[in-house]
Amino acid sequence: MSKNPRPAFRCTECGWETGKWVGRCGECQAWGSVAESAAPTMRATASPVTRPAVPIGQVSVEDSQFRSSGVPELDRVLGGGLVPGAAILLAGEPGVGKSTLLLEVAAQTARYQHRTLYVTGEESASQVRLRADRTGGVHDELYLAAETDLGAVLTHIEQVRPTLLVVDSIQTIVASGVEGVPGGVTQVKEVAAALIRVAKTRNITTVLVGHVTKDGTIAGPRVLEHVVDVVLHFEGDRNSRFRMVRAMKNRFGPIDEVGCFDLSSEGIVAVTDPTGLWVENHHARVPGTCVAVTMEGRRPLLAEVQALVTPTSAERPRRTTSGLDGSRVAMVLAVLQQHCGIRLLNHDVFTSTVGGARLNEPASDLAVAIALASATTGTAAPQGVVAMGEIGLAGELRRVRDLPQRIAEAARLGFRVAVVPVEPGTRSTRSPESWTVDGMRVLDVPDIASALRLLHLTKSERRADSPLD
Repeated sequence: MSKNPRPAFRCTECGWETGKWVGRCGECQAWGSVAESAAPTMRATASPVTRPAVPIGQVSVEDSQFRSSGVPELDRVLGGGLVPGAAILLAGEPGVGKSTLLLEVAAQTARYQHRTLYVTGEESASQVRLRADRTGGVHDELYLAAETDLGAVLTHIEQVRPTLLVVDSIQTIVASGVEGVPGGVTQVKEVAAALIRVAKTRNITTVLVGHVTKDGTIAGPRVLEHVVDVVLHFEGDRNSRFRMVRAMKNRFGPIDEVGCFDLSSEGIVAVTDPTGLWVENHHARVPGTCVAVTMEGRRPLLAEVQALVTPTSAERPRRTTSGLDGSRVAMVLAVLQQHCGIRLLNHDVFTSTVGGARLNEPASDLAVAIALASATTGTAAPQGVVAMGEIGLAGELRRVRDLPQRIAEAARLGFRVAVVPVEPGTRSTRSPESWTVDGMRVLDVPDIASALRLLHLTKSERRADSPLD
C-alpha cells in the first residue's frame, strides 16, 4: 500500500494542512489564507550566536526606559511612555483621527530633540504638511516621506536614523518580490516582520497604523497582533468629538487603561477629566434620569442615563437603546415587571446616554432601572444621587468591582448620595443601611425593589424613616 502524500498546502493563520488548495481554511474559516507550503530542504544546524547568553541579572535595562510621547493621555495607556525598540500597532475606523493623533505624537517627540520619521502611504507629503500647519506640528526634527515601497522605507530609515518611526499605514506598504496585493496576508506579514526587525536591532520605537474590518477587528493576519509589543484601539463616535484609546495588549504596562481625547479642527487635545461630557447639568429634577458610575479601564467615569416611556397601541412596542446594551436593558425591563410590578407591555421604551457614552458594564444596570422606573411613574429621583450595581434575574443587587474608587469620584464631583448593593456576608437584614465615605452618604440596598422604595419611585406611600429624609 502506498503512503498518503504529504500535505502540500498550509493555512498561514492557524497552520491547518491539506492535500489540495481550498479558498477557505477548514479550521479557522479564514478566506484566502491557504497557500502552498515549501518543502523542507534541510534540518537546522547550530550557527554562530550574535551575542553570548548572560545571567538575566546582568542584562542592562537602560536602553529600554520609558520616554514621554508628549501626550500624557497616551503615556497613561502605554504604561509610562514610549519604549525604545517597541513595536506599537494602532488600529481604528476610518476618519476616527489616527493620523492626527500620531502626527501630534511625532511633533511632540521632535520638540524633545528626538529625530522622528513619519512615513505616509495613504496621503501625499503636501497633505500631511497642511495638517501639520493646522495643528502646529511643523518641526525641524520631524522628517516626512511619502512612500509605499518597503525597500524605500528601509532606505529612509538608514538615512534619517530616527528615534521614532511612524508608518501610516502598514496595509499600504508593498514588499517587492513577495506575492500578494497590498494589504494582503502575505504582504502585511513580510512588511511587519521587516519593520519590527529594524526596530529591534536599532532601538527605534515603531508605530504602525492598522486598518479595521467592518466588524471592528484588525485587518490582516492575526499573527500581526502577536509579533507587536503593544496593540491600541482608537475608537469614537462620528457624531461626537470625544475619542478613546484603549490598550488591547501591552508588554510594558497594564491593559486596563484608556486615554481620552477631544478631536477638533485644530487637532487633538487630551481630556484629563471627561466626566463633564457625559453628565447633563439640569437646573431642576427631571424624571427619567439617573447618573451611573462606570469604570473605563482603571478610571471611574460618571455618565447620565436617560429613559423615556410612552403609551403605544402597536402590537409590538418599541425598545430602542443608544449607548447601552439592548439585551441588558431588556433584562432590566423583565426584572422590573416581575419583581417591582412595573408593566410596560403596552409602552414604547427609549433609553440613551448623554454625550455618546457607551455603557456596556453590568454596573450600570441599577442606574438604568432607576431611570426607567422614574420615567414610568413620572417622579424624579432625588437630586445628587448616583447609582451603581448589577441586577440579577431574581431582582437582587450584586456587588461591583472598584466600589471605593467609584464613590470617591462621585464625591469629588459634588454628588451627595450613592445607592450601592449590600456587601455579601455583612448582614442579613433586608432594610437599607446608611454610612458615610468622603462626605458622601452611601446607601446599601439588597435588591432592586428596596432601591426603588428608597428613592420613592414606587406607588407605595413615602416612608417616614427613609434615609433620604
